Amino acid sequence: MAEWALTILNVRSTDVTDHLAAAADARHDPEERKKISETVTYLRNKHDYLRYDTALANGWPIATGIVEGAARHLIADRLDITGARWSLAGAEAVLKLRALISNGDLDAYWRYHLQQEHQRSHIARYQQQYQLTA
Repeated sequence: MAEWALTILNVRSTDVTDHLAAAADARHDPEERKKISETVTYLRNKHDYLRYDTALANGWPIATGIVEGAARHLIADRLDITGARWSLAGAEAVLKLRALISNGDLDAYWRYHLQQEHQRSHIARYQQQYQLTA
């Protein structure tokens, strides 16, 4: 698999599809043949989009299904609501909260937020007025 991935990254996805197509033909199990054929069809249909050499040369990121799924979960599911309009600041705030919730860090963040708010609103503002005596 790693060798095939490198072959695709080197803009030779047709080599991989040809090899996979031959492997599919050699399979006796119809289910295995079907899965391999679906992969071949996908790669052939996306051949023009598999220009990883161009992306890498330009320093563009190459996403994986995991990254794309996370982006869909964090971004599209919330911001792609029909008719919704988002300011940059509003969208960023919502996405930060969704990331905190998804990572399980919301409680720790909220404690930090309350501490910072207390510091900003009370301690920093009124500390000079009071002298502690003990």
